Amino acid sequence: MLYVIRCIDKKDHLPVRQENRPAHIEYLQSFGEKLFAAGAILDDSEKMCGSIVILDVADKSEAEAFAVGDPYAKAGLFEATTIDCWKKVLP
Repeated sequence: MLYVIRCIDKKDHLPVRQENRPAHIEYLQSFGEKLFAAGAILDDSEKMCGSIVILDVADKSEAEAFAVGDPYAKAGLFEATTIDCWKKVLP
């Protein structure tokens, strides 16, 4: 099943994001084919202010485990995180 993990950064935490980005990218890559898509959310000035990750995993608990293990989460970057089951329809 596909799960969308949406994370919003804490205000003024861009330096935390930048410092932990290499570890975050490595973590994403370690999920191989389970990683459906990933990218940054941008604010109106096009600065990174959050993340969206879509995983193809067995259940929500596996998506939750991913979210907890993310180096960004471990560094305290996120103000809020949501995880929703998602059905791809198009294209």
